[in-house]
Amino acid sequence: MFEQVVFAGGGHRCWWQAGFWDLVAPAIELKPRVIAGVSAGAATACLLYANQSREALRYYRDTLPKAGRNAYWGHLVQPGKKVFPHSAIYRTALKHLLGGEHYKQLMWTAPEIRVQFARLPRWLGPRSAVALGMSAYNLEKHMFRPLHPRWGKAIGFRSEVVRVQDCVDEDDLISLIIASSCTPPFTPIEYRNGRPTLDGGLVDNIPVDAVDEHGGHVLVLTTRQYPKHAPVFMRDGRVYVQPSEKPPTSSWDYSSPRGYELTYELGLRDGEAFLARFRDGELERLGSMGAAG
Repeated sequence: MFEQVVFAGGGHRCWWQAGFWDLVAPAIELKPRVIAGVSAGAATACLLYANQSREALRYYRDTLPKAGRNAYWGHLVQPGKKVFPHSAIYRTALKHLLGGEHYKQLMWTAPEIRVQFARLPRWLGPRSAVALGMSAYNLEKHMFRPLHPRWGKAIGFRSEVVRVQDCVDEDDLISLIIASSCTPPFTPIEYRNGRPTLDGGLVDNIPVDAVDEHGGHVLVLTTRQYPKHAPVFMRDGRVYVQPSEKPPTSSWDYSSPRGYELTYELGLRDGEAFLARFRDGELERLGSMGAAG
């Protein structure tokens, strides 16, 4: 039914997508031709083909207690020490979960996966672009809660999309995902082809423009709630699914892996509700409405 799937960003809220996918995909034989993802949504899309969600959850459960806190403010007065441990933890996790044999499996089994990241406005340097871009993103989000933000594009941020299948090796893949997830001060700016990148969510945290306009039915998996919309809704011919309640973890929380498990379990429950709608024929009706539009 769905030829294309979009994975929104959201940091550790993306465990909701993993739970939803693990229940729904085999039940409806979901085998998309194209997947588009941004930030942790891109990492999740890769994980679902390279590894197993439960294995990834075990990895974080075993690893994160050693990581300690989300911030070490005392490091501000210690030269050479980082306040935020996120970058090293994230890069190491990607290497463990997507590298080696997992990387080979991803390349053998995955459909075309398109990863979106943001390029900076040409009139801004990296530091000023980070400050302006993050401020605009958060202000628009909290004031209007738009499904698809506009301010980033208006400022001059532009999206760039690279296929996972075009990565030359696993290090290139990790660099691509880091570029798509780059959110200072948690992670430093990542450079690709000698130019700085930032989180693709600064352009659109739900990268629908990265799929083909006339490429078949599109399923969109968000990671946050949009109060003006139902748990499953139609927009511009696409079927959107959002968490039924606020995910019990936050984007950059590396201190409580139990929250990841609870978020994954929420995805499983929402997947069950989705399948009930699917069996009742509601999704087919939504799909026909989208095709007619």
